[in-house]
Order: sequence, then C-alpha cells, then structure tokens
Amino acid sequence: MTQKDTKAPLYPKSHILAASGVAALLSLALLVFPSREVEAKKPFIHPEMESASSQIEKIDDQEPEPLSIDAAVLPFAMLESSTDRQPVTTEQSTEQPSQQQTGSDAPPATVATVPSVPASPKVVTAGKGDTLSTVFAKAGVPASTLQEVLGSSKEAARQLGHIKAGQKFEFTFAANGELQALHAKLDKLKTIEIRKSAQGFSVKHETVKPEMRTVYARGVIDSSLFPAAKKAGLSHSMTLTLSNIFAYDIDFAQDIRRGDEFEVIYEEKRLGSKRLQQGNILAARFVNRGKTYTAVRYTNKQGAANYYTADGNSMRKAFIRTPVDFARISSRFSNGRRHPILNKIRAHKGVDYAAPRGTPIRATGDGKVKLAGRKGGYGNTVIIQHGNRQQTLYAHMQGFAKGVRTGSTVKQGQIIGYIGTTGLSTGPHLHYEFQINGVHVDPLSQKLRMADPIVRGEKQRFLQQTQPLMARMNQEKATMLTMDKR
Repeated sequence: MTQKDTKAPLYPKSHILAASGVAALLSLALLVFPSREVEAKKPFIHPEMESASSQIEKIDDQEPEPLSIDAAVLPFAMLESSTDRQPVTTEQSTEQPSQQQTGSDAPPATVATVPSVPASPKVVTAGKGDTLSTVFAKAGVPASTLQEVLGSSKEAARQLGHIKAGQKFEFTFAANGELQALHAKLDKLKTIEIRKSAQGFSVKHETVKPEMRTVYARGVIDSSLFPAAKKAGLSHSMTLTLSNIFAYDIDFAQDIRRGDEFEVIYEEKRLGSKRLQQGNILAARFVNRGKTYTAVRYTNKQGAANYYTADGNSMRKAFIRTPVDFARISSRFSNGRRHPILNKIRAHKGVDYAAPRGTPIRATGDGKVKLAGRKGGYGNTVIIQHGNRQQTLYAHMQGFAKGVRTGSTVKQGQIIGYIGTTGLSTGPHLHYEFQINGVHVDPLSQKLRMADPIVRGEKQRFLQQTQPLMARMNQEKATMLTMDKR
C-alpha cells in the first residue's frame, strides 16, 4: 500500500462539525440515560452522518480543529451538511476579527437586534408642598433631565412651575430607563405633553373647548334663599348674582318669606356630562310676597350688558336697598331710640345691619367720597355725595377698601369697606344713613328712582332676544309643575 493510500481521507469541515455535534448528543444521552432500554431506543441517524462519525475515530494522526463555544451549542438544524456550502463560521469580537472574515469575500454575518420596548407609564400624584423637582425625583428622573425639560420651552417652565396638590403627572420611559414623555393636566381643559425627540424635548399643548348650554332651574324658599338655591343646583356665586339682580326691589335680609319662589335660565359650560362652570344669568323671575319680579339680560349694540324688565325698563335704580348682603337689621330708623351705650333717648337717624366682622360693605349708589376717615362716635366712616341732593353715610367700619379715600369716586355696588366695631358700638355692625337735601330719611321707606330704559332704536332688537327666553321659562315651569303632580 502506498503512502498515499495509508493517509486518512479528508472530509469537508461541515461534515466534521455535524458529526461532532451528533457525537456530543449521543454522549450526553448515554450519561443521562445509561440503561439498556435507552440504548435499545437509539435514535435514527442519517447514514452520511453515521459514516462521518465513524471517520472521526480513524483520524488519529491529525489534531482536530477546535470549535468555539457558540458553534458547540448551535442547534442541529443550523448545521450545514451539503458539501457545496461554505463551512459554518462563528462571529468573533469586533475588535479582533478572524483571518477568515478579513480574507473572505463572503458577506459579514448580521447580528439580530431586539427592539426597544417602552415601559409602562408611571403616574405620580403631587402631594402638599411638592415642587416639580420632588415630583420628578419620585418618578426616578434625574435633575439633569428636569433641567433639559424646563429648558425646552419657557411656556412649559411657567406652566409647570406652580403645581397643585393632587395634580397627576404621567411619565413614560424607554426600556433603558430614559424619560420619553411627560403628560400632565394643567386644569379641567388644558393639558401639556412633553416628548423626547432627536433634537431634545418638544412641547405640545392641548385645550378642550367646552360646550355652552342654557339651563333652567326653579326653587321654592323654605327658610332662606341660599338653601333653596343650592337645592336647585345654583352655586354660591350664582345665588349672589341672583340677589343682586333684584336688590333694587327686594330686601333679602327682611323681605323673604317662606313659599317665595324663583326661576332662572343661565349659561353653563360642560365637558361631556361634567359641569365645569356656571355663567351669566340670561333670565330670572322672583315671586316675593305674591308679587312677581322679572329680569332679562340684554347686551346693547355698544357691548354693554344690563338687566331689564320684560318690557324694557331697567332693573337698575339710582340706589340699591341694602349696603350689606343678607345682613340682619338690628336697629331701625327712629326719633325716640334709647342709645345702648349712652343710655339716653337719642334719635337713631339710620339703619343698623348686624353682620360678622369683615363682611363687605357696598356703596348703594354712584358718587364721590366726601369723607373716608374717623368721625367721632361713628368711628371709621365713609360719606358719599350722590349728585346735588342725596348723601349716604357708612359708620363703625373695621377698615376701608383699597382705593377708597376722600375725593375718590365710587360705583354702585362697589366695596368701600368692611363691618367692624369702631366708635360707639356694642358689636360688629354697619350704621347706614340716607340724607336728601341735608335731611335724614328712613332708607327703607324711600321709593328708588329707576335708571334709563331701553332706547327706542333698540327696543325691537331687545324683544327679539328676550321674548324667547321668557317663553322658555313659562314652558319649563309648566312642565316641571306637571311632573310634580304625578
């Protein structure tokens, strides 16, 4: 036999690798299942693989080429057995590429990448005393990211600079933990979204436009106006507006009686089924002691809005009846009243309204402040001159409202001071006087002069706007009464 014949035949490297894998699997099976039963159930092996495996035992004069760890654990299905395929190669470190990779024209092996999956949003609720930095810290966001977010937009920095307890912040993170987005609700209608982009953080604002509706409400007074109005769905501020509309005709401190009733048509902002805010009263009707008072809101061509009766006369008069809302009359106008401190008969030239200390006092008419300062037993006093004939006085005030001083002008209903006990006073109350041509008169008995009615040129426009409101009020009331009888 020649030397050529004694030399072991060479096989493709892929066959050797396949055979090595099979041999490893067989060895593992024998170690785990060394019983005869397992040996009897030896799995079927392709003849070519079996031949290749037997050839390994014959090769004793060659050192086998070592396999990398990755190749040793490759699945059997990935091993190539065709002789016309390139040998299986494993990817090595990018820093030190193998000689086979650098010298071969074969395309480089691709590495599978796992897509970045964002984590679930994290919601942080601001607590009392929290700042934006503490909210970011609770979310696990570093201070450097907070500075980057605030630096992305001055508007964002301003809106997020003042947070409220209970405000929610929704943070979204990438799989690597970096902040990807921040969503926060600024109020009932406005939201802000800050999102990570290639250029940094971008800011987006969104404002939801509420729906404006007109709502009808009706109430019957059992004890006082406020409980009845609340039961009818009116807010505190809406109830005050209702009382101010009829303040020229009704003294809500002493004229209200059980069984009095009111109706209101007002504007309301809604977001879906949620009520956001009550707006202007468009029409109102109040029945006091059997007498009906009606008011409708009309905006003239110049844009000025006021309340008028259904036939166009102004609800506004030269003076409102009471300078303090819902106060109790503790002493009336009298020429033979015994003074509570001096203990002698002394004319009481005004009306006393008892109310808690600090209750606002309003000017009953337009005018010029003749005095804002101390006046003997009156204590802190404001005197207002109304034209040439009328003058009003407000005494025992705790203090004066901002801007009210001698020589200044005030408007009807403007706050001029606050209830106090300065001067000769036994408790917090307002002493209110009314003079006509220098003579003290009872302010509760005066017939108040009305303001100007709707001008003739706008009467038709006024009726076109107000008559549908009055018709709806009549229809709503009739429907509600019918339902109550069922």
